[in-house]
Amino acid sequence: MKDTPKHQGLRNQLAKLLEQKGITDKNVLDAIRKIPRHLFLNSSFEDFAYQDKAFPIAAGQTISQPYTVAFQSQLLDVKKEHKILEIGTGSGYQTAVLCTMGAKVYTIERQNELFKITSLLLPKLGIRPKHISFGDGYKGLPQYAPFDSIIVTAGAPFIPPALMAQLKIGGKLVIPLGEEHQIMTMLVRKNESQFEKHEFGEFRFVPLLEDKN
Repeated sequence: MKDTPKHQGLRNQLAKLLEQKGITDKNVLDAIRKIPRHLFLNSSFEDFAYQDKAFPIAAGQTISQPYTVAFQSQLLDVKKEHKILEIGTGSGYQTAVLCTMGAKVYTIERQNELFKITSLLLPKLGIRPKHISFGDGYKGLPQYAPFDSIIVTAGAPFIPPALMAQLKIGGKLVIPLGEEHQIMTMLVRKNESQFEKHEFGEFRFVPLLEDKN
């Protein structure tokens, strides 16, 4: 697991590209510069790791495009020590970005194969989420609620009520909503019963899987 000056140079170029595409949050860009994305990919993709593209990972899932990771992270407006629930650990790259930004990350993955790979990989890279679990993202992690923010990294046909309930007042829930194509949606919790909704254009995600058992 090597991280070389060449990789660092490619990361700097990637951060510059994301800035040109409209990412302005310095903490997000710093995290992109620090995290060795090539180590989250199958070695056959290593040469392409710092292109702004999504790639396949285990269990028929994908590692999101860096712009998408940066865009969602920027929407969350992460502050140090923020308690964040991530639905869909996936490769662990988004988890790593949030941890590097100083957040306390609680993350949940539906695919057992991915859960096993990622729970071993993150500590090897010195990235330690507060909690990583295998389970149903639609249910969230009520035992650790409430959260300052919640990020969903898969396309959802609707906003799971359990996740809305686990959000702090003033907190943000960022979720790609839709079946074929998704609209990046942010809910801001105004009080116990009211949420303000904002939409940020079209993205493409793998579907959020529900435990039907």
